[in-house]
Amino acid sequence: MGDMKIIEVKQSVFANNDADAEKLRSRLKEEKTFLLNVMSSPGSGKTSTLVHTINELGREFRIGVMEADIDSDVDAVTIAEKTTAKTIQLHTGGMCHLDADMTRQGLKELGTGEIDLAILENVGNLVCPAEFDTGASKNVMILSVPEGHDKPLKYPLIFTVCDALIINKIDVLPYFDFDMEKVMEYAHRRNPNLKIFPISAKTGEGIKEWCDWLAKEVKAWNR
Repeated sequence: MGDMKIIEVKQSVFANNDADAEKLRSRLKEEKTFLLNVMSSPGSGKTSTLVHTINELGREFRIGVMEADIDSDVDAVTIAEKTTAKTIQLHTGGMCHLDADMTRQGLKELGTGEIDLAILENVGNLVCPAEFDTGASKNVMILSVPEGHDKPLKYPLIFTVCDALIINKIDVLPYFDFDMEKVMEYAHRRNPNLKIFPISAKTGEGIKEWCDWLAKEVKAWNR
């Protein structure tokens, strides 16, 4: 009978990716480029929120956007049409997330030499993107009111790895059984340091508070 080895592939994949992510993060710090990784489920309003964010901060920072999807270029076209940010579309070939190496490839095409703030709109998913460090300076997730206030209980990892939580679509709060106090309690139970910004990408409410925080983080990173 031959020898048998058990190889923990998942652990190895994560370990290798974490090492790549740290190298990428260090390089971006040296280049004074802030990378924001934006995660959420499909339909939460990532692209609409980014349009507001780019238009609010575009006068202060040079911004580039990487739109990641399994297929299509719908979001990249939207960003290109509604903002002045340099935009590229990343197709993941069926992958439900981006890892550090895929992010590095995207940044190479985007070009970081003349960009202060690079934004990665990750694939719409509350599970896989949270498992892979992209090398981002900060992670943010968007939770929309129609999704319910129980998501921090059901998907703990994404709330744990994020630095900020945007609660979008607060303009429809009267029409949904969504408890703002509970979602904040549940989210802080997962991550006591999580910054929370209730916004409406439709009306613009709360956008300034979110953008003020982001601008402060970008300046501190690029100092």
